[in-house]
Amino acid sequence: MEFVQWSRLIAGTPLASPAGNKAAANNPEKRLARFKREYSQLLSLWRAAGNLERDHQAAENIRNSLQDLTSILSDESRRPLPHPCIIFASAKQVYIPIGKIATSSYNAGIIREAVALFATLIDSEEEDFVENYVFSRSLMDLLVRITGANSIRLGSDTEVEVVELSFNITTKIRLDPEILPAWFTAQEHDDDSEIQERDAHQRFAGQTHKEDFPLFYLLIDYIHHEGRTGDFARTGLLYIIEAASNSEALEQWIVESDLATLMATGLGALYSQLSRKLVIDHPPDLLPPILALSDYQHPVTTFEIVSSASTDFQGHMDTFLSHLLFWQDVLNHCKSVEVKSTLLEHFQIIFLQQLLYPSLLESSDVDGGSSVAVLTYLRQILEVLDHPDMIHLILHYLLALPDTTTSPTLRTSISAARQRKSMDLATLMSTQEELASTPALFNLVDLIQGSLRSQSPQTVSVTLQLVSVILRRHHRYAVTTLLWTSQIIHDEPRRTIGAHEKEMDFLLSMAGDIGGEIDFDEVYQSHMQDSMGVLESHPCSIGLVAHKSPGRTTQVPSAQATIPGAPRDIRPHTLRPEDPMLKTFVSILATFFTNSVDINLSLTAAIVDLTTCGYMRLEGWLVPDPAEYIYEGNEEDVEDQNLAILDDEAEMQERDQLRALKKARRTPKWSESQIPPLLAQLKVLVDQVTIYRNEIPRFDDILQQRRDAFQAASSVTVSPIPTKPSAALRSSFESSSRSASPPRNPFDSLAHRIFPELGTPSRSHSPRGRRQDQPRSHGFGTPPRSSVAVPPPQFPMGLDTPSSGSSRAFSPSPLRNRDEGAKSLGVPPSQIAAFAAVDQTILARKVGLPSPKGELHPIPFPNLRDVAAPDAEGIGEGTSEDSADDDASTTDGERKEETTLVSVSHVLTNVIVLQEFLLELAAMVQGRAGLFGEIKFV
Repeated sequence: MEFVQWSRLIAGTPLASPAGNKAAANNPEKRLARFKREYSQLLSLWRAAGNLERDHQAAENIRNSLQDLTSILSDESRRPLPHPCIIFASAKQVYIPIGKIATSSYNAGIIREAVALFATLIDSEEEDFVENYVFSRSLMDLLVRITGANSIRLGSDTEVEVVELSFNITTKIRLDPEILPAWFTAQEHDDDSEIQERDAHQRFAGQTHKEDFPLFYLLIDYIHHEGRTGDFARTGLLYIIEAASNSEALEQWIVESDLATLMATGLGALYSQLSRKLVIDHPPDLLPPILALSDYQHPVTTFEIVSSASTDFQGHMDTFLSHLLFWQDVLNHCKSVEVKSTLLEHFQIIFLQQLLYPSLLESSDVDGGSSVAVLTYLRQILEVLDHPDMIHLILHYLLALPDTTTSPTLRTSISAARQRKSMDLATLMSTQEELASTPALFNLVDLIQGSLRSQSPQTVSVTLQLVSVILRRHHRYAVTTLLWTSQIIHDEPRRTIGAHEKEMDFLLSMAGDIGGEIDFDEVYQSHMQDSMGVLESHPCSIGLVAHKSPGRTTQVPSAQATIPGAPRDIRPHTLRPEDPMLKTFVSILATFFTNSVDINLSLTAAIVDLTTCGYMRLEGWLVPDPAEYIYEGNEEDVEDQNLAILDDEAEMQERDQLRALKKARRTPKWSESQIPPLLAQLKVLVDQVTIYRNEIPRFDDILQQRRDAFQAASSVTVSPIPTKPSAALRSSFESSSRSASPPRNPFDSLAHRIFPELGTPSRSHSPRGRRQDQPRSHGFGTPPRSSVAVPPPQFPMGLDTPSSGSSRAFSPSPLRNRDEGAKSLGVPPSQIAAFAAVDQTILARKVGLPSPKGELHPIPFPNLRDVAAPDAEGIGEGTSEDSADDDASTTDGERKEETTLVSVSHVLTNVIVLQEFLLELAAMVQGRAGLFGEIKFV
């Protein structure tokens, strides 16, 4: 205590200094005196200094003085009134000499401190700095000089602070439009003669004087930057464009400026940076299990052919898409019809007609992936865009839709500026348009149909993905272009409840015929939940599921394009049997088991997306046409003899209703000619699974192993499944037991596992199904399969085969613990290893599609049916993969050339994809019946 009292008597002690500084800071007069002293010292240092680029000491002193001034102003703005320093700064216009000091210094430190001082004055929100024309001119002179071409290179931190300061100004303009005149001055700089003397390029580029609105052009220079700099610049520019609706002068100035030109050319430059040739691939260490357990091979990349997994490519793609979204944000914030029309016109002519369409036109399948590239880019564009005008411009042009009505009449002064801009743009592009092809000769439909017939699996896959996006997000544009449809006049449902039950039984029975130890009820419920979400969220179906007032119809509430020619109303329709797209889907389904997995995933997604629109009826192309129903026996009910003598009209009406109800519940009889081709092809695929089951040894067991492998891969995130199936299945014997695994099916979204960037809502977002230890329910007409995995007869286990009602014996499931199984059953580890080796040999064999006679060519397993039991060291030489290939080569050579051969492992993966697709299709049919009222019960 004595020490504290003694130290208070000594000047400059640590205990005395904070108190003195605090007292001076709290005293407005002392604070003002200090501010004046620092400001005078700053001016003295500046006048005494020579070249600040060389005199580092003088530059450091000036930087320190600026820092002290900023600190005083910042501290004062947080204290109670009065604020004499801020008043003095406004009255003496201290920002004018400070701006000159920073401009002439060419010193990064001084520039940064000067920017901070201006930002502090603006943030103080006093003395109307932001409304002061002199203040705005001083600040913009500083910012233009330090960001110009001849200025020093600013650091990233300083750039962020400069753009953030500009953004803060636009925020204040947005909140108070009366501030705008201090930052924007519309002046007449050119008379008519000067305008006529400009060449076409100058008029097209919009050579507006930048001194009218330097803040606007400063933000434009930074909209392409990444990180906070680009975010501040883009948002600030959005605020300025939004303010144009409150100022006719600013609106006309933006129309005649080069904003639209800079944005369109910038987007085109980013698109041109994307690789012309592309292959879809995945990093080797992140290969999805569904591809790893198939015949997937990484595509070859070269200097010209870029992989989609490349970090550089993904960076370029993200930058392009982010700028495309900025276009969308600008249009969403723009309330001026003139500005919006100018932007859209430049987007169509500069980007769409001059870049995007020529790239589609010049794409080819034979040059190493240019078709894959442009189709992928177009799919990404249609996937991320939501603005109806941009979507309309793209699809209306690429699909060669006819133009209709003219644009509405606008105000005279604005329309004159808009007309001049349009004429300049048309004059500059007229020569190029005469030499270029147009979609009238080759449109997007031609490209899609040609690409679906391609011999390149990747081209077919990305084309199906593009079709899927159009069907799912922009179905109204596909009705009269991609699809051949027939309009349905009647509104009443035509399918009966009896026919619907027949349809559901047909689809679910096919899924059940494939088999598998899964809980079908739970899996199907998961599909139902996903399907209902997809159906309810479809843009065309929102009006059908929305609440309707009595006596009124509900219009689709989705945003409509304001550009003339956009399709507005969509009516009930169905696919015609001769539709080329439907025929293409059926032809690709015909080779389902030898197709690549990504093709099958894209195909099934496109078919499901075709069923999601509430106005797309299923009759005739997915389910039989009700007009062709055939019933066994007499179609008419036997008349009740007592009806003739009934006098009670209510009772007669009740009898009529019961008769109609009974009639609707009749089950029609399907003939082969009545089953739609798509449904018939699915039945053929299920029959082919039966042939595979009969021809391939241990088919059911290795199919269940494949299910368990997917389940293990989905629940364990330590490392992805290796590319070789053998290594995956060998390691699976050492995994945890089946009962310990989480009850989650790996097929939570097959397409998402392959193409995570798609965001395809038509594929399930929730677990596809859940597998429990209890036996699955048998409700699909398929006899229950024994829960015991019986080894092939050539590999006896030395144990009697237990009956189906006994406890579960040894199973080769990947989730079964090897040591536990060996201990409980007394099976030697060598036998288990030999058993696994046999499975690997089976999985590696090559097979083709079954013939109509039920045969596999080439005969896949001649040796496996005659080999001896394996010894402790391994299996016999006759079951090796090399000998299997030799046996396959001894078959008919001509047939081998014509048949695509894939491994059994590949077939198993496609079998599981088929079963999931059938369940998903059944869920869509049932979901539509309840949601859209497509079934009549009476």
